[in-house]
Amino acid sequence: MPKLIRITTVPLSLKLLLSGQMKYMKTAGWDVQMVSADGKEVNEVIAKEGCEHQSIPFTRQITPLQDLVCLWKLYQFLKSEQPDIVHTHTPKAGLLGMLAAKLAGVKTRIHTVAGLPYVVTKDNKRKMLENAERWTFKYATHVWPNSLSLKSFIEKEQLARPEKLEVLGNGSSNGVDLVRFSRENLKENHLVAATMRVMPGENDFIILAVGRLVKDKGIQELVEAFLKSRIVNKSKLVLLGDYEQHLDPVDEDVIRKIEDHPRIVQVSWSDHVEHYLAISDVLVHASHREGFPNVILEAGAMQVPVICSDIPGNTDIVRNKKTGLVFPVKSVSVLKDALEFAYVKRESMQVLADTLYKEVVEKFDRRRMHALILEKYHRLTGHQ
Repeated sequence: MPKLIRITTVPLSLKLLLSGQMKYMKTAGWDVQMVSADGKEVNEVIAKEGCEHQSIPFTRQITPLQDLVCLWKLYQFLKSEQPDIVHTHTPKAGLLGMLAAKLAGVKTRIHTVAGLPYVVTKDNKRKMLENAERWTFKYATHVWPNSLSLKSFIEKEQLARPEKLEVLGNGSSNGVDLVRFSRENLKENHLVAATMRVMPGENDFIILAVGRLVKDKGIQELVEAFLKSRIVNKSKLVLLGDYEQHLDPVDEDVIRKIEDHPRIVQVSWSDHVEHYLAISDVLVHASHREGFPNVILEAGAMQVPVICSDIPGNTDIVRNKKTGLVFPVKSVSVLKDALEFAYVKRESMQVLADTLYKEVVEKFDRRRMHALILEKYHRLTGHQ
């Protein structure tokens, strides 16, 4: 039985970014182990995926001494397990996982790239994070950017040898679960709970943003654009996600606006994203950097109109005025105009959403992505 080890920095990534993938590989006859830092999601992931989990104390910050400890523990674990494939996802897990796998003699070392953090940093930190990506790609035998535009960027920056790079299918790390993200399969109690959290007025236009409440997700620009818009008293801005002030802090004055404004609702992270999408009129994804954003695929599957920034990843899915509205990243004025357009031209927005829905169903079905990854594993290892 071939052995696969999947590594992410935190267990939340196993739960959200790779949902169902480990279970699929196990069902296909692979011995699968999951590795991440410890966390509250570990038991849930073990139960859901049906695979063993090994805790390695990764951090998401720059912590050289702790990272050396993790590298040694990871090396010992991989040396004892002798897997056929080590496949990493997320930056810290990628760097330490690829290096440890190389040292442990693992022949097939795959890293999935889902965005490059260094592009939104400056000076010494930028150079350090860029070098970390270069080292990750150097020690990997295969580098899988999860979008065509990300692959182009890596080639342009000469971060990895071109022969290592490959985008699977049409992009994405895990596709979208078309059974879960379907209006036909919503649960009434979760729909009621989402509605109670948002408390929309009878004619309120609901603008939804999903994801971590951090600066590089464009939260500050979205809040500013919303508050400057002419629809602020006819709408509600719903921010579904948690702050990460220790990693990428949102300015304190913006947090105060979010907390104090009667037309802005911040909801702590929920596993029932589909129900918040179902009660929303538009999804806004104002991020400064992405690999291949799952939330846009999820909105597409739910036939919710999309407004997004013009960054790599977003533009692999959404084409301006064809499948959604695209605005220049960080442009508050154009985002404000897009929000007002979406409010006034709801029928036009729905036409765009319906076109996006067809493309998502055709290109990004999770079952097809899982089959593609499995086929690739077989080809790389010679196992059938």
